[in-house]
Amino acid sequence: MCGIVGYIGEKHATDILLDGLSRLEYRGYDSAGIALVSDGKLVIRRAQGKLAQLRERLRSEALGGTIGIGHTRWATHGKPSENNAHPHRYGAVTVVHNGIIENFSELRETLIQQGHTFSSETDTEIIAHLVQEEQEKADSAMPVFTAFRRALHRLRGSFAIALLHESEPEHLYVARNGSPLVVGIGAGEKYVASDVPALLPYTKEVLFLHDGEMAMLSRQDMLLEDLMGKAVERPSKTISWTLAMAEKGGYKHFML
Repeated sequence: MCGIVGYIGEKHATDILLDGLSRLEYRGYDSAGIALVSDGKLVIRRAQGKLAQLRERLRSEALGGTIGIGHTRWATHGKPSENNAHPHRYGAVTVVHNGIIENFSELRETLIQQGHTFSSETDTEIIAHLVQEEQEKADSAMPVFTAFRRALHRLRGSFAIALLHESEPEHLYVARNGSPLVVGIGAGEKYVASDVPALLPYTKEVLFLHDGEMAMLSRQDMLLEDLMGKAVERPSKTISWTLAMAEKGGYKHFML
C-alpha cells in the first residue's frame, strides 16, 4: 500500500508533507519522497527505507516553498530503491501515484521508440512523460489541466495521482480512478491525501474525489471536472472523525 499527500497554501510545505506521510505510515512502505517548488524551481528529495531516512536527508537543507507533493511507496513495478521512489519527474512535470497502470509496458515501449528515456522501472514515471508529451506536441501552448486530461485518457488501470508543473507553481493537480483520494479545504489552502488521517490535524472540511474525476487546486479555488471535461458540482463535507476514528474508517472501534 502507498500514501499520497499534497499541499498548497501559505505554510511551509515540507513540514506538512512530512507530517502527513507520517500519519500514513501504518499503510506500509519501502521508500519515501517529496517534491516542492522552492525559489521557482521543482526540487525532489527521495530516500529508500523509512521516513526517518528522508527526514535525515532533509535535515541539512533549508527548502522553502508553499506547494508540494509527497509519497510513501510499496514496490509494485520495480524493486525498492531510491530511483524507483516517488515523486517522478520528466521535463517540467512531477507526479506521485497510487494504483496500477495496466498498459504500462506498451506505453513505455511506445515512448522509448519516440526517444524518451526513463530513470526508473516504475509505471508512475510514464504519467509525467505522457503529460509533457501532450504539451510538446500541441500546436499552441496547452494548459496543464488539458494535457493532464489527455494523458489520463491513455491510461488503463487504477490510479490516484497528484501532479506539479514547474511553470504553474500556483496550481496542484489531482485525479482519481479506482484508488482513493481526498481534498482537504482550509482558509486559503488545500490539502490532498490518499487517506483522511493525513488531513485531520489541519482541516475537517473535505471533498472525496469520485472515480473518473480530476481537479485543479489553487489556494482559493478548486475546479472539479470529470475526465471528459464536464464540470462537476458537489459540496464539500465536514467530517467529525477523530484521528483514531479515521484510522478505523470512521468507526469508534476496530470491531463492531
